[in-house]
Amino acid sequence: MPREQYQTKLEALRDDVLYMSELVADRLQTALDALARHDAALGETVITGDTEVNELYLELEQRCTDLIALQQPVAGDLRFIAASFKIITDLERIADLATNLGRYAGQADHEVSPDVDVQQIGDDTLEMLDLAMTAYGESDPDRCYTVASRDDDVDAACEAASDHVVRDLIESDYAADPETTMEHVSRLLLTVRDLERVGDHTVNIAARALYMIENDDELLY
Repeated sequence: MPREQYQTKLEALRDDVLYMSELVADRLQTALDALARHDAALGETVITGDTEVNELYLELEQRCTDLIALQQPVAGDLRFIAASFKIITDLERIADLATNLGRYAGQADHEVSPDVDVQQIGDDTLEMLDLAMTAYGESDPDRCYTVASRDDDVDAACEAASDHVVRDLIESDYAADPETTMEHVSRLLLTVRDLERVGDHTVNIAARALYMIENDDELLY
């Protein structure tokens, strides 16, 4: 393959990985909106839309495999392709977590621990995803470290939210309908857990981007 055509394929891969991230971010934002509105129909659009993300993931996975198998890239190009392969995996998993949130939307009870700000945690993870993908797209190592630092804040917020939910449960009078109350509490705890996992996947993306840019595995774990 001529060098120019090979470089064009690499640039196309970068553009399409960035497109996938936009698609996933849109799914996550829609899921958060569905939760905020208690909108089961909107949540369902996230679930049904996951097929598009999965199909794009499989297409990009095949392209990464072909580039490695057929072109035998070395050094920076190999790190770029390998990073892209790992990043689309994390993006696909974020999309799966968004579908979980979409499922919770129609069943969420806003009266359970109303002081827990799920939307703020969600906004923070969306900002982290944007930072991580910008780091990948613009080869910016500083943003990689920013994502890792922001994840500490998200983890702390998720831990505080979970503690708050449990404390509210202990202090509440739920004897009238304990089964329903426990369902709502469990669902809220799952929502917080899934958002924390979104943050973890954005750190994975930032770590792969840093390795791609500087051959630095400091953030890999």
